[in-house]
Amino acid sequence: MQVLLDVILPVFMVIGLGYVTVWRKLFTSENIDTLMKFAQNVAIPFLLFKGMIEINLEQSFQPRLLGSFYTGSFIVFFLSTICTRWFFKRAWEDCVTIGFCCLFCNSLVLGLSITERAYGADALQGNFAIVTLHAPFCYGVGITAMEMALNKGRDPIRLIRNVAVAMFKNTLVIAMIAGFIVNFYNISLPHAALDAINMIEQVALPTALFGMGGVLYRYRPSGDIGPIIMISFASLFLHPVLVLFLATYFALEIQGIRSAVLTSAMAPGINAYIFAHMYQRCQEVAASTVLLTTMGSLFTIWAWLNLLP
Repeated sequence: MQVLLDVILPVFMVIGLGYVTVWRKLFTSENIDTLMKFAQNVAIPFLLFKGMIEINLEQSFQPRLLGSFYTGSFIVFFLSTICTRWFFKRAWEDCVTIGFCCLFCNSLVLGLSITERAYGADALQGNFAIVTLHAPFCYGVGITAMEMALNKGRDPIRLIRNVAVAMFKNTLVIAMIAGFIVNFYNISLPHAALDAINMIEQVALPTALFGMGGVLYRYRPSGDIGPIIMISFASLFLHPVLVLFLATYFALEIQGIRSAVLTSAMAPGINAYIFAHMYQRCQEVAASTVLLTTMGSLFTIWAWLNLLP
């Protein structure tokens, strides 16, 4: 119970505060959109950039850590896509969208916040390694599968172009690549620049959590209940179970297990809805899932924190 009160509840209280401010019309949806743009395009990229320039590349980018997490992620995407086709008889485009909702956990806003509060800032190195590849991997898998479904395997050049453009227009990807270059080549940044980065990155997670609460207010539970239940089960239970099994099989150290399993146990992020909106597929299902799983993860995260070493 102490873990729930000390680690998880403060994070969800900030999310709840954002929800209430929009509900009570203290903030408009446009205000929240502006806040989220700042968080996603400025503050969080600087947080990731700082994390990348400080991370120990050799120790953090472990094949066993990344292999455990991303193998589990891909298996969940594949199984959920096939199950949607098999059980719910949906079009392949819908199947890919629902699979993407299972794939894209909230590794950034929730994953970093919960891990830092549970185990301290020093425990985030594994998280940063996972987050570095998360958006490129998920969008790469999702867009590739969707373009294959749309084009039935035709026009491979267009497929490659769409995947590349989607990944390298992402400010998070750009920030992490820039941080990797600074770290790898041991480039020294001016002290004033580092101070400015520190000031911005300190507000990144609180702003993103508050904004996330405001965004969630728009979503109302609607859509097909079957796919929503399946996504919830795959995201909050199946994904972390698979990652835990793989991490144990690969004999990952405790710190790595914590980062990989906790990250995989997070609810689907806002990007799940963005992907659905981008292709105009299963938008109600995606929006409802983001809302319901975020609420449900309050208790599943508590369970995982008690189960992990």
